Amino acid sequence: MILALLGFLVHNTLLNMRLRGIQSGFGFLADPAGFDIGEGLFTFDSAQSYAMALLAGVLNTLRVALLGIVFTTLIGGLVGVGRFSRNALVRGLCRAHVEFFRNIPVLLQLLMWYLIFTEVLPDALTPWRWGAVFLSKGGLSYPSPSWAGGALVWDVPFLGEFAVEGGAALTPEFMALLLGLTLYTSAFVAEVVRAGIAAVPLGQIEAAQALGLSPRLHMRLVTLPQALRVIIPPLTNQYLNLTKNSSLAVAIGYPDVVSIANTAINQTGRAVECIALIMLVYLSTSLSTSLCMNAYNARTALRVR
Repeated sequence: MILALLGFLVHNTLLNMRLRGIQSGFGFLADPAGFDIGEGLFTFDSAQSYAMALLAGVLNTLRVALLGIVFTTLIGGLVGVGRFSRNALVRGLCRAHVEFFRNIPVLLQLLMWYLIFTEVLPDALTPWRWGAVFLSKGGLSYPSPSWAGGALVWDVPFLGEFAVEGGAALTPEFMALLLGLTLYTSAFVAEVVRAGIAAVPLGQIEAAQALGLSPRLHMRLVTLPQALRVIIPPLTNQYLNLTKNSSLAVAIGYPDVVSIANTAINQTGRAVECIALIMLVYLSTSLSTSLCMNAYNARTALRVR
């Protein structure tokens, strides 16, 4: 029944578009894009196709999502465990982290970090420097490995006449998006971890203490392995939320798949096709994340039993 309903909607949409003289189809993907992309995992120029432009956007989205998941897990896990610290200062800081970042809309946080990176930091001529790492309004420059003459060498950035040159760089848009998504989602992950630890029976902790295990050891060997059964399902939801929230990158000018698709819509008028491609990208990434986390959850459940 659902497939029949979808078929009817697609047929009706195509019929209405044809009656209004609106072109349809995905043939435009082979046409030259006519615009540049300033940031990506590969060099893109305006002579390349819309398909390559969307691929660059997908890779930019995946880069933010994967790095965000890693940093969110680390920060959220540490903050969640810190909520049970015997040190009142640590507990207070962890709770403040949760309450502050959880209760501010993620879009406002992205705008806040973007303003900080573009307005508060020094100019590119007077960057903050830590060894070979430079931070300014132009972004974060750092050494990167590269091949030269058949050997692996380090491309070290340096302060040129007008800006920092050489090395690799992270743009303010990328850093604002990654930091905003990570801090926002880590607050929810911390609460998931806290709830999972709290769900472990008190008798397990008392037994670990009776065996003479230190708080760090009984947390690592006894409490956390049992808490994973409770933590993983809601943790999967937070990973999915982070990936989908990355679509807000359009608000700060980061060239993710949504931003590039919007540009393609403005130039070609293929709104239905571009929106369908965006939906396919997020559906694929969400289902892939769910499959991986469900497989890990099954493994964890078997190991605990």
